[in-house]
Amino acid sequence: MSSTSRIMRPDDANIVGNVHGGTILKMIEEAGCIIGTRHCNTQSGDRCLAALARVERTDFLHPMFIGEVAHVSAEITYTSKHSVEVQVNVLAENIVTGAKKVTNKATLWYVPLSLQNVDKIIEVPPIEYSSPEREEAGKKRYEAQKLERLEDKVRNGEIIMSVSLPEPYTVVCSQSSLIHLVGPSDCTLHGFVHGGVTMKLMDEVAGIVAARHCKTNIVTASVDAINFHRKIKKGCVITVSGRMTFTSNKSMEI
Repeated sequence: MSSTSRIMRPDDANIVGNVHGGTILKMIEEAGCIIGTRHCNTQSGDRCLAALARVERTDFLHPMFIGEVAHVSAEITYTSKHSVEVQVNVLAENIVTGAKKVTNKATLWYVPLSLQNVDKIIEVPPIEYSSPEREEAGKKRYEAQKLERLEDKVRNGEIIMSVSLPEPYTVVCSQSSLIHLVGPSDCTLHGFVHGGVTMKLMDEVAGIVAARHCKTNIVTASVDAINFHRKIKKGCVITVSGRMTFTSNKSMEI
């Protein structure tokens, strides 16, 4: 088990004080990377760094606000030969009243990459399970995410082009893009972008799309599974594009 805590500051939040979903996603990924890297380096041989491969659907159960303390705890729940499943929980604490609430639960998958050769995937040390049933359940989750990841890779490739703003409340009106130059602070020891940085940018562009469409304060409610198919190197320019795909009376899918 690994845990980290930090207080939420104004630059972590939107203009009304709600902490950005991307800020929380970044903290979740950092916690997962720490425990995954620690575990994979408990054996002798090549030193390695846990690289994010996939994030399962993540729900935002309650909003977090400026001044609250985020407690992020991570636990390894399954290992295969070359991957690690990490369960992460986020708890928000109001240090004035003492009130606490669970804001997020997330499942992330990591693969350990050698520090000497970034294309080499290291074998993962196995963990001990409390029961055969837990191990079997973990294996089923592993096979399911592996299949979905392959299916998503086949579908991947649709490119959203940025356009000028036409009529209000249309898809092309709210469609938005962000361009980001990858700097050293965005990267792992390998010189590749942290998965949490990518997710934060995705959340930011989704927030722009949502705000443009409904013209009011918005918060992230959930994030579907995210697959990381290719590494992004330091010095690259990232273009992150988002568009509205569905709206109900009280929510938007982007």
